[in-house]
Amino acid sequence: MRFEPRPKPSSLMVLMSPVLAITLTSIVAMVIFASAGLNPFEALVTFLTAPLVDLYGLGELLIKAAPLVLIGIGLAIGFKAGVWNVGAEGQLTSGVIFAGYVALKFGPGGGFWVLPAMVVAGAIGGMVWAAIPAVLRILFNASEILVSLMLNYVAALWLSWLIFGLWRDPGGFNFPQSEPLAPAALFPVLIENTRANISVLFALVAVVLGWLFMSRSFAGFQLKVTGLSEGAARYAGFSVRRAVLIGMLASGAAAGIAGVGEIAGPLGQIFPTASPGYGYAAIIVAFLGRLHPVGILFSGLLMALLYLAGDLAQMSLGMPSSITGLLQSTLLFFLLTTDVFIQYRIRFQPSKKEPLSQQGAST
Repeated sequence: MRFEPRPKPSSLMVLMSPVLAITLTSIVAMVIFASAGLNPFEALVTFLTAPLVDLYGLGELLIKAAPLVLIGIGLAIGFKAGVWNVGAEGQLTSGVIFAGYVALKFGPGGGFWVLPAMVVAGAIGGMVWAAIPAVLRILFNASEILVSLMLNYVAALWLSWLIFGLWRDPGGFNFPQSEPLAPAALFPVLIENTRANISVLFALVAVVLGWLFMSRSFAGFQLKVTGLSEGAARYAGFSVRRAVLIGMLASGAAAGIAGVGEIAGPLGQIFPTASPGYGYAAIIVAFLGRLHPVGILFSGLLMALLYLAGDLAQMSLGMPSSITGLLQSTLLFFLLTTDVFIQYRIRFQPSKKEPLSQQGAST
């Protein structure tokens, strides 16, 4: 048995692959619910609709989808260029650190400029963290996958060191957290009676800018060519190093801004775990959306719904909240599996029998 590349993969199946993956994941979810003694269909409906029964739930969906969409679009730019950045979690954390410094240093008594400064600082922090694997790949051909992944843990430890030390809230009863951010360092609420803030608008702007960059700009075209074939890109005079740098920095900036949205939005202060894993989940969001900004917008909403459903599953269904991670990984598994069968077909070949003369010699 061997995998043989298809001469021309089906364009329809490329678009339908996420739908098929979602359907198969829903079947797995119903099997899990049935094994727990629940009505599988009713449990699935409750799982997906319970978080959205009121306006507050809709606001929660938007603020959880915003960082996923923002990071997913940044990652898609790098993936299009063949740059496999899996360090968005660390880049988000670095953005939290840079923006957190601005908020804690200048927020109390600060003016209207504090929030824009935090956004700029967060973007710079994410780009600085993303530049490390980019430079190492350009200069030493180091794997950006391994380097960016390891830097996630470095950034998390750096933030923990700050929260347990210099930034610990003196009035926080020894809990690992910073002081609450000043009002000047908090995003204004977008929808009354919810926690949805203007970070939602950042995600929508990212969708538009990402589409314009990837579909309507010459630089985006260069990145696509580089991702398809570095040899063809060099032949056309396109710089592969430049594509790597742009892809990583775009991902880092988006992740850093997403980190600002967390501390200046629903959290309101800085914790060692500023992100519930958005940097990793955004990888699924990017591929589920077929690396297209509009597709990423819808897949980000779906992934945010899974986060909310997992939180409410304990109360409404008696299921552990870890079901969120289980369904996310299942969704990614089916998505990758369907993509493999879209790109390749399985060929079965009969095993070759040894000639009788060779069999006799071997005996």
